[in-house]
Amino acid sequence: MYLFVKSDVCDTSTRRAVAALVFALCSAVPCSVRALQPPDSTIKTVTPAKHKASKASSAKSTTKKKAAQSDTTVKKHSVGGLLGPSSGEKHMAYRDMGSDLDSLWPPKMPALLPGSILPAKRIIAFYGNPLSRRMGILGEFDTDDMLQRLDREVAEWNKLDPSHPVQPALHLIASVANPDPGKDGMYRTRMDSVLIEKVYGWAKRKNAIMFIDLQVGYSTLERELPAYERFLKRPDVHLGIDPEFSMKPGMPKPGKKIGTYTAADVNFASRFLQGLVDKYKLPPKILVVHRFTKKGVTDTPDIKLDPRVQIVMDMDGFGDPWLKRDSYYSYIKKEPVQFAGWKQFTKTKNDHPMTSRESILRLWPVPLYIQFQ
Repeated sequence: MYLFVKSDVCDTSTRRAVAALVFALCSAVPCSVRALQPPDSTIKTVTPAKHKASKASSAKSTTKKKAAQSDTTVKKHSVGGLLGPSSGEKHMAYRDMGSDLDSLWPPKMPALLPGSILPAKRIIAFYGNPLSRRMGILGEFDTDDMLQRLDREVAEWNKLDPSHPVQPALHLIASVANPDPGKDGMYRTRMDSVLIEKVYGWAKRKNAIMFIDLQVGYSTLERELPAYERFLKRPDVHLGIDPEFSMKPGMPKPGKKIGTYTAADVNFASRFLQGLVDKYKLPPKILVVHRFTKKGVTDTPDIKLDPRVQIVMDMDGFGDPWLKRDSYYSYIKKEPVQFAGWKQFTKTKNDHPMTSRESILRLWPVPLYIQFQ
């Protein structure tokens, strides 16, 4: 395996930590860890032998009895739309395909405050870490090349949907889950201020906002967030939290199992940001919450909204377009919080093929945050 870790943006110990993480996640953990799991509502319809994105072995070994149940399930949804690999252009994640869930959107939310980015704009974010070419597009290419790609992506979305002008963004993984415990036993490495300021400078070049993304390992949001207040107090820096690498007590180390956040965790992050808005007289913050499994974020009805923080539930994970739409239907459309997001993986080994921009705009709710990894 060849691991590309850039050497000009951080100290040696941090580079080694990120290299160790990427190596561990790419070699020790099955590829299906980040692949999407067929949602509970559609798992009975997932029967193709060539389906690679499923993490549920039961979906690959469907008995005749389950096949019959699958047929019933498909017929039940076929009045207006479908779920599963045969859904095609009639997928229930799309608008006006007969889903009762259409009426849940937009959910009731607080009145907008001045300076709110959503829903007037769409955020196009490049995600990753400059220390690694394998953690996302933010670090995959040299800086000027990456920023030019961001410009082109922004232009395409502006042309396709001029009613939602694009707000470009760089989404930095600032606290990186680690396969090693580190000095404090938290299994995460915080990026130093030099790297964070460097990415912030790149964002300023493009009038982009920046997201600080946290993979907390065995740490907690209560412990991690104060360390980033000096960045989050800026009006153009926002927050992302990744439950995949939030390992609760008793769970294995990061990369061995998918972690989780509760509504209480999301509410804590939101309250922290609310406090910054008040303390520093800031416009509303954005909180992006990654999700690609049902247990990734639990108790979503208990997530509390506040006008000082706009919450985006971002449909994470990779796989075939129909499978990503299934997950979007089950984890985003079925469980309204506030705003919706969608992740695009730029490599065909992950998203095969990538979902087209036009197809993303057909989703309901229409994603207002698009993240590229």
